[in-house]
Amino acid sequence: MPSAVVSRPGAVAVLRFGRCAAMSVVTALILVAGVWASWGSAQYVMLTKGRESGTVEVADCGGGVCAGPYRPLSHGSPPRERVVVEDSAAVREGRTYTVVMKPDGDEAVRSGPAGILYSWVPLGGALLLASVVVAGGLRRTRAAWVLAGSGFALLTAAFVTM
Repeated sequence: MPSAVVSRPGAVAVLRFGRCAAMSVVTALILVAGVWASWGSAQYVMLTKGRESGTVEVADCGGGVCAGPYRPLSHGSPPRERVVVEDSAAVREGRTYTVVMKPDGDEAVRSGPAGILYSWVPLGGALLLASVVVAGGLRRTRAAWVLAGSGFALLTAAFVTM
């Protein structure tokens, strides 16, 4: 007796819906994680009203941070002998950067266009990763190209402004 595979249209539709639902949830989780990771520093750079702002001349780097003296630009902000900035591709020894101080501490975040773009780099990576899931799991190539293009543009802009 020949074996024939009989597919029921209802079962195929349920499996297709399940795949689309699962991949949609994975895509949403990736994008939410990218926004969450970016917002940790982006909130200080983008919402500067009422925050202390100034400049930091980076004197030394080590242990994942760079440090230097802080000179205030905003009214009411006291000068500090030493503040720390995350050691990254965006910070070099001997250069001066505009920064926004995080509340209740000596930690600063780079401000301006470079700081804004750098703080959203995790979202750029999430957009690239989500594009793979959308293309492969959801079979939506146009949407995947839009996500990938957005992520690539964000990462390129951040790299260029550094």
